[in-house]
Amino acid sequence: MTAAPGLGALGLLREIEGVGRDRRRGGYSRHVFDDAERTLRDWFVERAERLGLGVVTDRNGNIWAWWGEPGPDAIVTGSHLDSVPGGGAHDGPLGVVSALDALARLKESGFVPARPLAIVVFAEEEGSRFGIACLGSRLLSGAIDPARAGALVDSEGRSFAEVASDAGFGAFGRDDEALDRIGVFVELHVEQGRGLIDLDAPVAVGSSILEHGRWRIDVRGQGNHAGTTEIADRRDPMLPAATAVAAARAAAVRRTGSRATIGRLEPLPGGTNVIASRVAAWLDVRGRSEADTRAVVADVAAAVAEAAAAEGCEASVVEESYSAEVRFDPVLRDRLAGTLGGLPVLPTGAGHDAGVLAARVPTAMLFVRNPSGVSHAPEEGADDAAIEAGAAALARSLEELSTGAGS
Repeated sequence: MTAAPGLGALGLLREIEGVGRDRRRGGYSRHVFDDAERTLRDWFVERAERLGLGVVTDRNGNIWAWWGEPGPDAIVTGSHLDSVPGGGAHDGPLGVVSALDALARLKESGFVPARPLAIVVFAEEEGSRFGIACLGSRLLSGAIDPARAGALVDSEGRSFAEVASDAGFGAFGRDDEALDRIGVFVELHVEQGRGLIDLDAPVAVGSSILEHGRWRIDVRGQGNHAGTTEIADRRDPMLPAATAVAAARAAAVRRTGSRATIGRLEPLPGGTNVIASRVAAWLDVRGRSEADTRAVVADVAAAVAEAAAAEGCEASVVEESYSAEVRFDPVLRDRLAGTLGGLPVLPTGAGHDAGVLAARVPTAMLFVRNPSGVSHAPEEGADDAAIEAGAAALARSLEELSTGAGS
């Protein structure tokens, strides 16, 4: 299928390349309901309406753009527009612009879908503002209690309930009406690794997502003056927090295929000449099995507890979110791989909204080659040829699914 007239996925990416640039970190910082993410939401609505799609936003802040009347057994595609702090240009937006491009291609070709088609933009996929990834799809599917979600707070102490209310959303939570319309969900995403580089292929079909979770580590000590407090008199929570960083790497190395990362530390009060009174750290762990994943967390927790006791501090490790291994629907996976000419099939260590929805509806993923192999950083990218191939593959997939029998 040839490219649609107009901007296409590449042109759409160029339209939004100035939104949310982070001058300090590099890359982009676009977080749910902040100015940059709201700008992108408005941009998406405008672009969808230009395509003749009917746009609605559900109670959880997820935006739906429908080709025809919303209805059951719909073929749905989409991704997210938010980013990690200082993230790349493609993580999230590539799936959204490719969805717009794919529907434009189908419309231009004169295709008439036999099933409803929709694009969805999920809210707070990265969890960068409120700490829990895929919050929009978790709320939609009932995978998180709305009271817990509402109590989450951002770095400024504002709750999700407060911020969502300011954005016009108050009664968030499980949405069976919206969920029951999804017959199949296909998410296109930039690959967050080197699989397609090594295979020298532009596009792949996803097979699975590793077990993964997030834990908050809190270490409490005694704040004090950096110049007047003798080393022997200190109860410095930064030492056990530093132990956690090293322990995470060591614990992951001991278990093949596991990954453990502490990418965020928050000392309070955060002064250069101040011994912290408290340090919060967030541990991200992913593994091939629940046993491995939880064993890594247990090792880190034990190391932190030992270091805290030695320093006269108190420590706690609390689970914030956990997702079991996801295996995408094998029938749908094989159908797409065959439809698209025998594409390679790849697993991923990254979480996605498709992984959340997989517990409720048949889901699949398409990955687009990232020539750097780097993601969640400014160096993330996708080459032009792969972006074009991805949009074409998504359009062909939607066409096949909306005309063929079953999922």
